Amino acid sequence: MEGNIAYCLLTEDGEPSTFQEAMNSSDASQWMAAMQEEIEALHKNNTWDLVPLPQGRKPIGNKWVFKIKRNGDDQVERYRARLVVKGYAQKEGIYFNEIFSPVVRLTTVRVVLAMCATFNLHLEQLDVKTTFLHEDLEEEIYMLQPEGFEEKEKKNLVCRLNKSLYGLKQAPRCWYKRFDSFIMSLGYNRLNADPCAYFKRFGENSFVILLLYVDDMLVTGPNKDHIEELKARLAREFEMKDFGSANKILGMQIHRDRSNRKIWLSQKNYLKKISSRFNMQDCKPISTPLPINFKVSSSMSPSSEEERMEMSRVPYASAVGSLMFAMICTRPDIAQAVGVVSRYMANPGREHWNAVKRILRYIKGSLNVALCYGGSNFLISGYVDSDYAGDLDKSKSTTGYVFTIAGGAVSWVSKLQSVVATSTTEAEYVTATQASKEAIWLKMLLEELGHKQEYVSLFCDSQSALHLARNPAFHSRTKHIRVQYHFIREKVEEGTVDMQKIHTNDNIADFMTKAINTDKFVWCRSSCGLLET
Repeated sequence: MEGNIAYCLLTEDGEPSTFQEAMNSSDASQWMAAMQEEIEALHKNNTWDLVPLPQGRKPIGNKWVFKIKRNGDDQVERYRARLVVKGYAQKEGIYFNEIFSPVVRLTTVRVVLAMCATFNLHLEQLDVKTTFLHEDLEEEIYMLQPEGFEEKEKKNLVCRLNKSLYGLKQAPRCWYKRFDSFIMSLGYNRLNADPCAYFKRFGENSFVILLLYVDDMLVTGPNKDHIEELKARLAREFEMKDFGSANKILGMQIHRDRSNRKIWLSQKNYLKKISSRFNMQDCKPISTPLPINFKVSSSMSPSSEEERMEMSRVPYASAVGSLMFAMICTRPDIAQAVGVVSRYMANPGREHWNAVKRILRYIKGSLNVALCYGGSNFLISGYVDSDYAGDLDKSKSTTGYVFTIAGGAVSWVSKLQSVVATSTTEAEYVTATQASKEAIWLKMLLEELGHKQEYVSLFCDSQSALHLARNPAFHSRTKHIRVQYHFIREKVEEGTVDMQKIHTNDNIADFMTKAINTDKFVWCRSSCGLLET
């Protein structure tokens, strides 16, 4: 019994983790209906045929996965049961060849939301009901019959799969290829900047953009009819679920105020969940993620076996991972702090764990902060900063940059540089080069979405890095800087990137590289479009 107790703790939201558990739960009838619905969809789709197992072949297993779907306000919408193949039993070459499938970049999603806000576009959301079940399989795969739905007279037969199923390693790729060829046949262009973004122009001033993240789609454009036409054609080809106006994508909530042309992107529900998962729901909130001049190093990692044992009971990696997801989606304000604590994933000490708890306390105090896009300025500008040799372990410098558009951040990075810089100039110069690559990509993305921008301004607070980028004169002190970092020079010369001096006090990338005081931190945060809602 003891094992079961621990096991039941693992599922959140009261979702059963096995078929047995579902059948014994108080919602057994809802779960049964959900499984029935799934099996019917699979049969309708002709997903498998029952056949005797050929000699020398091993069937792979499957399991039921149960999920309670909730809407934006956290209310129960429906019960969902999925039959999932145990794809981890597949061996490459026998069961599959290629499995890579692209998903839309989060930066692209944010840029498109900024466009919607600024130009007051329609924004709709769709999802494909049985994404992975449409695909014809190239490989020969046998599977056991689904638990609870074995056919009585045919107990000894197995399912030979005709169509791809959830859990198969090649499933996402099969689906992407099929969707891609269909949408291209409707005259949409796949963007070079992002292979999961599609664009079609209708005459002078109308267009439709579609973003694909596995089975979630965002569709936007100025003309409702063109969007409806696309939805109708998709519905004829795939089983679609139309959500109407978008209010949620990848766990991020989208709030709109069309009269003021503003869009807010937040993860309030997700952050509340992680606060309670790590027992921090009642902690005292604080105003910055890390104290000013905060430094940690690997010397704080456990030295004794005792300490190691104590730390092994701490959910360090999952806490950092949960924070990282928030940081990547909507929270540039914790990027620097999460970057610091993630370096000690392999062997965290007490101090490192305290730092993680501190970030959670900061999150508690800023649950209502959301990324806001809106405003008439639809130009990208970038801010770069670096913290010279800020890492105590290897003396590496930290790169930080933020790109904003329509008043909100769309792209940000805070990470250790791969080379050890020998001067602040070099550290800033390396940062500027990394940022200029992102600038060029953003410029290309916007151009493909119909917004040509001549150059991207990069604001930098290091006078010497600026001179170096603008002035190709050879200097004995810079001869060791690797050739690859002179990329920024070419871009400045050809006019793609315009580097400009900015005072440190006005540089919003400051909080991407080090722990700073509350006033400056709050200013940087709001300059990135992170506002209290």
